[in-house]
Amino acid sequence: MELTRPTPSHFPRIVEVWEASVRATHDFLAAEDIDFFRPMVLDACSQVKELWGAVDEYGDILGFMGCVGNRVEMLFVAPAFFGRGIGSTLLIHGIRTLGATSVDVNEQNHGATAFYLHHGFEVAGRSPVDGTGKPYPLLHLRLPPKACPLPSHP
Repeated sequence: MELTRPTPSHFPRIVEVWEASVRATHDFLAAEDIDFFRPMVLDACSQVKELWGAVDEYGDILGFMGCVGNRVEMLFVAPAFFGRGIGSTLLIHGIRTLGATSVDVNEQNHGATAFYLHHGFEVAGRSPVDGTGKPYPLLHLRLPPKACPLPSHP
């Protein structure tokens, strides 16, 4: 696996990874919510300057991360590759290379919250709705200044 900058030809696969990951981890979302967010994800692929993909030896996207400034805006891994270090590799790249120190997580997504807490993030606040005003509470997580992320994965 290596990290690379996705090209527009990768964007449909990124949306597939996003949707599969969301369906596996966001059981609180209704199908119409996924339909609502899907075009936003596709649009974000071309708008997020720091978009990175984790690709296999065949160039297939296994996971991706997008950062804006010091914020992780999106980080998703294909469900078949959960628990293999792909998310950690992407996050550590975001922290060490891009200066990422904050992320918002759906409060109901306990796995993602545990993932970020494991990597040294702390809860800094909470919002009762998501960024689109939908009733999905967000936890605002921050990496403390002296936090040291886990070592890079090979």
